[in-house]
Amino acid sequence: MYIYIYIYIYIYKKRERQTVHCSTLQLVSEFQLFHLTVICRTVRSARDYSSICVSNSSRGIHLKFFFVECPGNNGIWFETNNLDFKVRTDGTIYAAHQVQIPLKQTVFMVTAWDHQTLERWETMVRLLVGEKTQHNGHKQKGKKNASTDLASQPSDTLIPWRQPQNSNGLRRQKRDWVIPPINVPENSRGPFPQQLVRIRSDKDSEIHIRYSITGVGADQPPMEVFSIDPVSGRMYVTRPMDREERASYHLRAHAVDMNGNKVENPIDLYIYVIDMNDNRPEFINQVYNGSVDEGSKPGTYVMTVTANDADDSTTANGMVRYRIVTQSPQSPSQNMFTINSETGDIVTVAAGLDREKVQQYTVIIQATDMEGNLNYGLSNTATAIIMVTDVNDNPPEFTASTYSGEVPENRVEVVVANLTVMDRDQPHSPNWNAVYRIISGDPSGHFTIRTDPITNEGMVTVVKAVDYEMNRAFMLTVMVSNQAPLASGIQMSFQSTAGVTISVTDINEAPYFPTNHKLIRLEEGVPTGTALTTFSAVDPDRFMQQAVRYSKLSDPADWLNINATNGQITTAAVLDRESVYIKNNVYEATFLAADNGIPPASGTGTLQIYLIDINDNAPELLPKEAQICEKPNLNVINITAADADIDPNVGPFVFELPSVPSAVRKNWTITRLNGDYAQLSLRIMYLEAGMYDVPIVVTDSGNPPLYNISIIKVKVCPCDENGDCTTIGAVAAAGLGTGAIIAILICIIILLTMVLLFVVWMKRREKERHTKQLLIDPEDDVRDNILKYDEEGGGEEDQDYDLSQLQQPETMDHVLNKAPGVRRVDERPIGAEPQYPIRPVIPHPGDIGDFINEGLRAADNDPTAPPYDSLLVFDYEGSGSTAGSVSSLNSSSSGDQDYDYLNDWGPRFKKLADMYGGGEED
Repeated sequence: MYIYIYIYIYIYKKRERQTVHCSTLQLVSEFQLFHLTVICRTVRSARDYSSICVSNSSRGIHLKFFFVECPGNNGIWFETNNLDFKVRTDGTIYAAHQVQIPLKQTVFMVTAWDHQTLERWETMVRLLVGEKTQHNGHKQKGKKNASTDLASQPSDTLIPWRQPQNSNGLRRQKRDWVIPPINVPENSRGPFPQQLVRIRSDKDSEIHIRYSITGVGADQPPMEVFSIDPVSGRMYVTRPMDREERASYHLRAHAVDMNGNKVENPIDLYIYVIDMNDNRPEFINQVYNGSVDEGSKPGTYVMTVTANDADDSTTANGMVRYRIVTQSPQSPSQNMFTINSETGDIVTVAAGLDREKVQQYTVIIQATDMEGNLNYGLSNTATAIIMVTDVNDNPPEFTASTYSGEVPENRVEVVVANLTVMDRDQPHSPNWNAVYRIISGDPSGHFTIRTDPITNEGMVTVVKAVDYEMNRAFMLTVMVSNQAPLASGIQMSFQSTAGVTISVTDINEAPYFPTNHKLIRLEEGVPTGTALTTFSAVDPDRFMQQAVRYSKLSDPADWLNINATNGQITTAAVLDRESVYIKNNVYEATFLAADNGIPPASGTGTLQIYLIDINDNAPELLPKEAQICEKPNLNVINITAADADIDPNVGPFVFELPSVPSAVRKNWTITRLNGDYAQLSLRIMYLEAGMYDVPIVVTDSGNPPLYNISIIKVKVCPCDENGDCTTIGAVAAAGLGTGAIIAILICIIILLTMVLLFVVWMKRREKERHTKQLLIDPEDDVRDNILKYDEEGGGEEDQDYDLSQLQQPETMDHVLNKAPGVRRVDERPIGAEPQYPIRPVIPHPGDIGDFINEGLRAADNDPTAPPYDSLLVFDYEGSGSTAGSVSSLNSSSSGDQDYDYLNDWGPRFKKLADMYGGGEED
């Protein structure tokens, strides 16, 4: 395989470009590892471009060439943009690993830097791979060397390679075009169009060939960036390139004959836009905000700033470097921060950050491309605001060593002292918020210290009432700390503790009853004036000489009295356990004890009296009324007793019938069921129905026992077979005879009959009223009366009549031959229309009445008049009047006529009364 090396050396100095072509060297290699050696030496003339090609070595291919105006190897840095190749410090280019050239070519750029003068040189290296052929190490006689053929071609002409036949008659196969990438620097000043390369086919000597290009930038948008001469094959760029807009173009070159037939296969053209430093670095944000804790050690990370450069980041044009321009304020050092030039990380570089001295730093950051070269690079700036965050490096300190306060006894939730502290940390933060604690002087927990969130003061508050008689003063030791722990290495100050003296003031306290509620036990019924107990109060003010007075506050039954001086309780009435004021055998009364202090104070006490029951209530018989059948052994009456006392003064009860009157024991008998119940029943076989009062003696079991004679009303009545009283029997038992009962039943029947007859008569009268014709008395005033017409017929039954009678008869003789008089028929006869009277021309006072009578007579004789009632219009009012004009009536102001009577006629005549009544006008 043949390897053809085309070396294009682009020298950039002051934005000028020069190109040097190296001769082609034909070498033989079977994908061997190869080395390229670049030698840089000083030359005197800027036009002295040369390259040296050496033969193969056992380790691979070596190539040496010179940079123009290279000042020597001292202080020169080399680098390449292809990772497959490396450059040593002596300028030697070598393959980093075994390389197989793709697409029959490889291209990379070599850059040389002078770090003293900041000069830069660049060259582009292209490696083309040819086809394999036999090589004996020397030229054959009569044959040209292939390298000579290649060298004879113009340097800017690319032709498809064709290998002639060798002496053995072997023929090389035709291959596709191989054209290396074309590099075009951006922002070129022209002139345009500017030639890039010439494309030639080796068949152009035989036939006429037409060349063309297609792709983005040629016949696709953006259009006509590149053009080609169809005859000569020279390709041009028509305008300046912008790498940031488009970094590369992929075109295809075509070769056809004059008939449009393809002569060569299309070849790919790769055009790369070489980057120029025409874009400044741009920060993502103009202002960056960061923070760092105060007291941070050097090297503490703060923030990262980032700037982007639109130029090629693989070249120095897009390599951005950062630096800090200024820092404000410059305290405690002018270099408190540093920035990583490549990453943009800002870190602390000096110690001494103190928020209490400097809370914020403003740092101006500059980003420069060309790897930070300030002479050739483009720069931009941004602002970094660094906040120094607070840490708890200042413990709180009391502003005074002792505090004092005063508190009245028996008061709670009272602030007795305010403790003030000073803390230099950030206000209203955990590092500043104070926490107070009582460490001694309050073993009973009377006080607590709460923090005011606004002022950070400690408020000593009473949470448990203090007693002047127990403690007249308190000596507290308090301590203050922060809500957040102190930073590492910070010790608590001795000024974080203080003493608090609290004095207790004496106030007039109310007397109190030592035993409250006080309970005593006694029997009910004690006589009036009996002394029960002494209910006295104690005054807690031992250091005050005060007297206590007693009075009743609550005595529901008004049974008790209390001595105002010593509190002795006596009875004012007999205590009754069965009273409504007793609840569960206990009677409660409340008393008041008041001193004579300033101001007076009082306390209350409750006395509870438990009343023991005595047998002072006789039993009562239950029930009070009952009924029983007139015949015995059908039913009985169950009786019991009720006693207001309690056990043992209640049952068992004894039920007896008295011996007087004798009829009681003759007719009735009592059978005991148990200690509380007995049965009352008839002794005789039959007892007449009626009401009977049966006396019964009931005795309780008290000591001594009490008895009571109770009367039970028993209703004796006839009963049915079930033993229930019948209705008649119940009435009879109430005391009515048989004749009285019959009379009552007859009266009820008569009353019901009279009610029924009255209802029938009212309905008949209502029916007659609806059937009669409505008659109106002419003297009655029918105005404002409501006449009800609510009968509309009886439905279909009311329509049973012959409708044929309403039809037009065939002849009207029977109608026309009727005698004069009232005529009302149901059909309209055929005949002459009657003549109604003509209104008189000369008015007469009686002409209206005559006119109406004549019209009525004519209507009655009119056979064409409608049937039934009809509306007749009489609208004639006369043709004139004998009276004069109304305008001749003039108002008189003589005042002879008195119109005041119009006021008595009601509101309708009020207007006339106002117009004509009253006195004369002013």
